[in-house]
Amino acid sequence: MIRSAIAAVARLIAGATVHWVQSPPPEDNVRQRVYFANHASHLDFVVLWAALPRHVRARTRPVAGSDYWNRSRVRRYLARRVFRAILIQRAGATSLPGEAAKSIEQIAAGMGSKRSIIVFPEGTRSMTGDVLPFKSGLYHLCRMKPGLELVPVYLANLNRILPKGEVLPVPLQGRVIFGPPMRLEPNEEKHAFLDGGA
Repeated sequence: MIRSAIAAVARLIAGATVHWVQSPPPEDNVRQRVYFANHASHLDFVVLWAALPRHVRARTRPVAGSDYWNRSRVRRYLARRVFRAILIQRAGATSLPGEAAKSIEQIAAGMGSKRSIIVFPEGTRSMTGDVLPFKSGLYHLCRMKPGLELVPVYLANLNRILPKGEVLPVPLQGRVIFGPPMRLEPNEEKHAFLDGGA
């Protein structure tokens, strides 16, 4: 009930219209997917999560920074019990390559063989609304778990509905646009994949 209530509140706050370029996956489709989106607001992941059909939302886990979601008891409860998020240590400018690899392994383990995920491959919020270059984690995850379907998602207006530093949303209409699924090609190189995603 809490999940449904939060999803309803998120849709109400963002006023988000949802558009699928192709039909959303049916209930009997258990294929694992990565829903990857632009990142410009604290609303992003909950609005994207709320826009998924209930049967898809039930098996989809957001990937989120542990530094943010472990700051308070309420955030920890929401992350772990409501969203069932995969909490990772976010890579910073001083992070070592091994730490990034450990995060990818943690995400893959959190997906298991049935769960899909929501990720923001830019690694940080865009202050302008423009899509920033992607980090390489999405590429390495696809190499680790061949066969993943990648679904690009564009979130429009959320940075204006809840700008950085604000706590009260502005009454504007957001949009959540799900693009057609794609895959990492068997011999696709990292730079080509990342350039194509961005």
